[in-house]
Amino acid sequence: MGVSWIDEPETTDLVSGLLIFAAPVRVQPAGQKRVDELPSAASCMRTPHASDVQASQMPPPRVPPQLRRSARNISIKAVVQAELGNAGRGKGPTSTAEPVKRARSSTKTESPVSKKVKLEPASPVRRQLSPTSGPKRVKVMDEIAKAEVLKDRKLKSFAAFARKSPFPELLRPTAEECKVAHGILARLHGERLRPEAVVAPTNSAGCGDAPSVLDALVRTILSQNTNNRNSSRAKLSMDKEYGGSDKWEDIVRGGQARLQKSIQSGGLAATKSKVIMGVLRQTKDKYGVYSLDHLFQASDEEAMKEMLSFQGVGPKTASCVLLFCLQRPSFAVDTHVYRLAGLLGWRPSTAGREETQAHLDAMVPDEEKYPLHLLMVTHGQRCEECKAGGRSAGKCELRRVFRGGRFMAGAQEEEEDVGEVDAVVKSEEHDAMVKSEEHDAVVKKEDE
Repeated sequence: MGVSWIDEPETTDLVSGLLIFAAPVRVQPAGQKRVDELPSAASCMRTPHASDVQASQMPPPRVPPQLRRSARNISIKAVVQAELGNAGRGKGPTSTAEPVKRARSSTKTESPVSKKVKLEPASPVRRQLSPTSGPKRVKVMDEIAKAEVLKDRKLKSFAAFARKSPFPELLRPTAEECKVAHGILARLHGERLRPEAVVAPTNSAGCGDAPSVLDALVRTILSQNTNNRNSSRAKLSMDKEYGGSDKWEDIVRGGQARLQKSIQSGGLAATKSKVIMGVLRQTKDKYGVYSLDHLFQASDEEAMKEMLSFQGVGPKTASCVLLFCLQRPSFAVDTHVYRLAGLLGWRPSTAGREETQAHLDAMVPDEEKYPLHLLMVTHGQRCEECKAGGRSAGKCELRRVFRGGRFMAGAQEEEEDVGEVDAVVKSEEHDAMVKSEEHDAVVKKEDE
């Protein structure tokens, strides 16, 4: 007698939750002795016998997956009914729907397979954070990485344009233009001469005006993004807090919070105090002392590179220290110089401040860098037409000569002629006034 096949959906063992693969069940002829280990399909339709129950307790053997679904379904149904009969309920199943229902309710408690499943803890174990781990350390590492990126960017930018302009097509200002501008501004605001010796001011912060490089750098940091009045108030307050102008060890020992409070009047105290503390600590760690005076023996390029390596020290700050403290030819560009350079046509309209500094430092003659820088700063602060927000009214001599950003050589000659005529007229008026006073005095005496 052959094997009978019945196509039914694939069934899983609902008791153990595993897919059982069984060998095809061969239906024996009547009267022949049973040799199969698993019950036949016919035995599934009658009340389980004791021998069937004993045989069903043995796990079904696994067979290759090439068997058809009908054979597997027949054997699976038989095993399910047999195991339900051994579940201790006292009677076998009466329908095909009931065993499935009971099997679902007993999978978690009666199946030996479920005991082998690895259980996850109810809540994850919280990892203990050490002082050198966690979000705080990640934030610190991010800040260090960011500082290194900014440092590399500053040094690369300086190295690229240390000896040449970023705008090679712009050939202004010429040496003649610088001389003319210097002459006009000197007549308006007085000449600026470099002192023979650098003396640190006692009543103001200054901007690089100090014989000590470290002191000059700290003073220049205090002058960043503020006016002279505010930076001087911050410097005097800091000196009062620590008892002097160069108490670097006391400043570091006192911490950033104390320093920030002492320079609060200068603006941006949180940022500036952080920069100053970084400069002091980095200097002490690298050289063992609070001093940068070795830069007096360094070249201009080496001095600029070392100062730019400090976080928060940009090209303008470093250039001021180089110009005023180290007394080197360097053309620093602050907000006033940047604005005037645009009015005079000495920079592209889209150029940034650092690009403008690189360009002017390459174009302005060395002998003009010190006086022209100071005169442009003074003019940018005082001239009503050239200060921030000012409008041209035709009265500024500098703007008349560089009208529309174009240098007018003839206009300069006219300005000089006008100046000479004005001087003559003023002299004649003065002489006439003196003669008139003398005449009045003589008449009065005669009347007496």
